[in-house]
This record gives sequence, C-alpha cells and structure tokens, in this order.
Amino acid sequence: MPGDLVPTKDAAKAVGVDRRTLQRWVSEGSVKPTLTTAGGHHRWNIEDLKRQLDERNRR
Repeated sequence: MPGDLVPTKDAAKAVGVDRRTLQRWVSEGSVKPTLTTAGGHHRWNIEDLKRQLDERNRR
C-alpha cells in the first residue's frame, strides 16, 4: 500500500464514524477515496478525507 493510504476501516476510525457510514458516503458521492484498488477496495489519505468532510459539512 503506497505511503500514507489506509483502508476504509482505519479511515473511518480516524474520523470517528463506522466503516459502513464511510462506504455509504462514497456511494452517495459525498466523499471520494484517494485510490480504489483493482479489487474495488478503497484506500484513503486521512488528511484528504478530513478536508472532504469539512467541505461536505459546510454545504
């Protein structure tokens, strides 16, 4: 896994939500993972995710 990218479970924990909540937000288009693997697994940069959530909350 490159650099500072983490799986969905770890990203969700870092921002204080359940893994399924983060997956739902991706499905809704509210947030976008940094990378999606060939197998369909999402990888996240935590700082980017926090930025996306800040923007989402401002709307």
